[in-house]
Amino acid sequence: MLFGGQSAEHDVSCTTAAHVLAAIDPTRYEVQAIGINRKGEFVQAVEAMEILAAGAQTLPAALDPSGPSTELASVVNAAPANPDAITVVLPLLHGPLGEDGTVQGMMELANVAYVGAGVLGSAVAMDKAMAKTVLDAHGIKQARWMSFREHEINADIELATKQIADELGLPVFVKPANMGSSVGVSKATTIDEIAAGLTKALRYDELVVVEEFIDGREIELSVLGNQAPQVSVPGEIIPAADFYDYDDKYHDGVAELVIPAELPDGVAEQFQTLAVAAFQALRVEGMARADFLYEQHGRGPLLNELNTIPGFTPISMYPKLWAASGLDYPDLIDQLVQLAIERHERRSTKRTTDR
Repeated sequence: MLFGGQSAEHDVSCTTAAHVLAAIDPTRYEVQAIGINRKGEFVQAVEAMEILAAGAQTLPAALDPSGPSTELASVVNAAPANPDAITVVLPLLHGPLGEDGTVQGMMELANVAYVGAGVLGSAVAMDKAMAKTVLDAHGIKQARWMSFREHEINADIELATKQIADELGLPVFVKPANMGSSVGVSKATTIDEIAAGLTKALRYDELVVVEEFIDGREIELSVLGNQAPQVSVPGEIIPAADFYDYDDKYHDGVAELVIPAELPDGVAEQFQTLAVAAFQALRVEGMARADFLYEQHGRGPLLNELNTIPGFTPISMYPKLWAASGLDYPDLIDQLVQLAIERHERRSTKRTTDR
């Protein structure tokens, strides 16, 4: 299990890791917890391993990614206690340098099975501008959007804000293209707030995405699988704040979650069909959470984004939606591990050379 990382979502990853580790069956899996600290150093998560070894039933709310330095290759290539065991890496790294294809590429080079989307699916889904471009090409409806590079904003931020207001109207959402968990996201209701939102987003990325405001319901679904993905029942989020922000997702837990979402006849099936279509269009495998906005009396379901490493905390939608669909937390982890093994074995049959 790999957790922590250098992104702004480091703390989210540590919280997710604690709950995943608590749910893993120690009689079935030989678990190694490897942390990545904020400097990018790989370490053995000593505290977590000591608690597991002692047979404790509970873990801290968040794992501490500190301990003696290690190299991921040495952990991956170490002989397991059971000679018939298969090594599977479970990356629980939210945001850049973890969810964006970088760590997935390292797993490919190490020739080891890993949970979740591959290099391409991870990279494309992480970059909101690229993901939206691909989804547009596949005819999947979304909110109207624009993207700006840092040099374009710095050259004339007044022009950028005017273009946004003229094209998308007000209010709008301003987001870093490569970030999750609502980090760096602003809701702008004035020209000045657009400018402030652009400046804030540029702290996290050199590419910014701006989306029109949708007066609609927030609907999410969980997708699980490789070549034949399954999808959960839809759930609805009723945010406590102006939008479903970081505190709602990971701290307060005061947003109201309605599972299953109360939808008109046939609409749940529309969401499920679109969630699978987006999952396949972005070349995702393993898992993803599909986030929609629903204009009930307008354009209908509008895809917001696909999250390839969704949160796994007790208040996170991904495991909650599967639980409501009949798949509990430990069984969900089992399925993710099996999907990782299946994909690795399938891909291992393909050549990388003609020789």
